[in-house]
Amino acid sequence: MTEDSDAVRTDWDHVDPQEHVRRSAATYRVVKAMEDALATDPPETWTKHFHDDFTWRGNRGCGVKDGFDAFLRNWVHPIYAAFADRSYTTERFIADGDWAACTGVLEGPHVGEFMGIPPTGRRVRIPYFDIWRVEDGRIRDNPVFVDFASVLAQLGRDPFQGQGWEAYDRGEREPAQG
Repeated sequence: MTEDSDAVRTDWDHVDPQEHVRRSAATYRVVKAMEDALATDPPETWTKHFHDDFTWRGNRGCGVKDGFDAFLRNWVHPIYAAFADRSYTTERFIADGDWAACTGVLEGPHVGEFMGIPPTGRRVRIPYFDIWRVEDGRIRDNPVFVDFASVLAQLGRDPFQGQGWEAYDRGEREPAQG
């Protein structure tokens, strides 16, 4: 490998298997403690789980939250206002070095405004995929993918205006071939 190519090396180029297992287990414990707190503790007490330079990075429609206070104000509080009696189900969880990820579902009745939709009372399932990077024993980076299109559909709004590719799967439309 040339000196110039050292810049593109990944963790895998220098992994000590035992150290990797130790870091993965430590990351799992940090994220699991945070998830447990989210399920039981008031939001303002969660700060101990998040790095001072925490960033929450959502997909389109979710936004980016720079810092824990922005995360509370612009994500947690609006979700809590829109969906009451929330339950979280982690379906799959993996930890890999300083990174962890899970797929899960948040469920709750729609009791407050959500993306301009007034409360419907419908019980809604919100699928998500969370990724976390742990630094100094706290969560520093959190890319998140929340299926808001699914939520909107459950609330009676089709964000694809009938053009979703599910129509191909149902045989209602033919996909373009290229």
